[in-house]
Amino acid sequence: MSLSPAVPVPPPPPPPPREPARHPVPAAPPRRAVLAGSALTAAGLAIGLATLGEGAPFFQGLDGRWMGAVHGSPGDAVTGFARALDVLGGPLGMVVPLVLAGCLAVYGRWRSGAFVFAGCVVTNVAVVLPVKQFIDRPRPPGSWVLVGGGSFPSGQVFTVTALVVTVGVVLFPPVARRWWWLFAAALVAATIWSRTWLHAQWLSDAVAGAAMGAGASLLVWCAFARLLEEEAARAASGRLWD
Repeated sequence: MSLSPAVPVPPPPPPPPREPARHPVPAAPPRRAVLAGSALTAAGLAIGLATLGEGAPFFQGLDGRWMGAVHGSPGDAVTGFARALDVLGGPLGMVVPLVLAGCLAVYGRWRSGAFVFAGCVVTNVAVVLPVKQFIDRPRPPGSWVLVGGGSFPSGQVFTVTALVVTVGVVLFPPVARRWWWLFAAALVAATIWSRTWLHAQWLSDAVAGAAMGAGASLLVWCAFARLLEEEAARAASGRLWD
C-alpha cells in the first residue's frame, strides 16, 4: 500500500501593515464642537446685547448683589491673589501663547503653534476688542486696578479661557488632559471671581468672557482640526520634519 505524498500547506499570508497609532497630542475636537462653540459665543454676545438700550438689563440686580457681596480692601492678601490672576489674564496672557507657539514651531509642531496663536491672540483681537467697542458697557464704580473703556466682555477671563483650552489641546495626552480640564475650569472660575473682587467688571461681563473665550476656542479648534490631525499622524510616525 503506497502513501500519497503530503501536500505542503502554504504559509499564512503576512498580516496587513498596521496604521501607525495616533499620537496622543494634539487632540481632535469633540463631536458637535462647532455647535457648542457657536452656542457659547452667541450666548455670551446675547448678554452684551441685553445691556444696550434704555434702562438696566434684567440681570443688573444679580450683578449688583454679587458686587455688594465681595468685600475686602485693596491692600489685603486676598486682593493680592486677585491681582496675580489679573496679570495672568492681562499682559502675561498674551506673552505665554506667543512663547508657546514659538517653542512648538522650533520642535517641528508649527501646526500646533499656529493653532495656539490663532486661538489666543487672533481671537482676542478679532472678538474682544470689536465687541468691547460696540457694547461699551460702563464699568462698576471704584475699580482697584487700572482699567480701560468698556466693561463687556471681560478680556482677562476671555484670555485665560482661550489659553487653557489651547494648552490642553496641544500639550496633554488623554489621561492628563482630563485632569487639566478640571484645573482649567477652576482657574477660569477664579479669574471670574478676581475681576469682580477687584471691582473691575460686573459678574455678567466675566461670565460672558468665559463663554465667548470657550466658544471661540472651540471654533478655532474645529478650523484647525485637519492640520492638527496631520501633525498627530506625523508625530506618531516620527515624521514631523518631513
